[in-house]
Amino acid sequence: MLGTSTSTDLLFEFDAGGEFEWQPAYSIAPTNSAPILRQHDGEREFELAKWGLRPSWAKAGGPPRINARLETVATNGLFRGAFAGSRCIVPMSGYYEWEEVEDGKQPYFISSPAPALAAAGLHAAYKDEHDEWRSTFTIITREARDASGEIHDRMPVFLEPEMFDRWISAEKLDDKDAMLHELEETSAAVAATITTRPVSRVVNNVRKLDRTDASLIEPITL
Repeated sequence: MLGTSTSTDLLFEFDAGGEFEWQPAYSIAPTNSAPILRQHDGEREFELAKWGLRPSWAKAGGPPRINARLETVATNGLFRGAFAGSRCIVPMSGYYEWEEVEDGKQPYFISSPAPALAAAGLHAAYKDEHDEWRSTFTIITREARDASGEIHDRMPVFLEPEMFDRWISAEKLDDKDAMLHELEETSAAVAATITTRPVSRVVNNVRKLDRTDASLIEPITL
């Protein structure tokens, strides 16, 4: 995924309070840190968290939980606790998917006209080796719809603005099935606005690319 907004942009776009430091990044890979939006004392606030959910009870060294499937998020033991009461929004300008072709993998940038997409996420914190709390998150995914389905079979669950406060509410869910139904509907509505475009394969090398390089999302001709 990626986020081309600054911290000031995000605070404005999501009507959030507080302060945090963030600069545009045109490639955010699993285990990188990224902004998440939570509710604290009834107010929307951003914080930076590591992509890959790690609950406090999870053993160190396990695989990072990058995504949670919408179909099982309410019942899977890894995620059901966070789904019930530790939900967040992961803002992004878009995300990458790859298509297998004869000479390798062709990346595509998937986005919408909205200034920022709001992916449904879950968050959790754990204590590191220095006894410091570290925030983590995962993104809920669903079967791909509309243009995103042309490239990949899964896509993030995206929220419409009227769902933001209900989703990040710190209150425990009373009706998980009702929330799942709402997620299905809102994500289908946002998916109808999604477009895809091929981009340079430079983005394939996440270790060597420049995350601040805006040309990573410029369209190319295949």
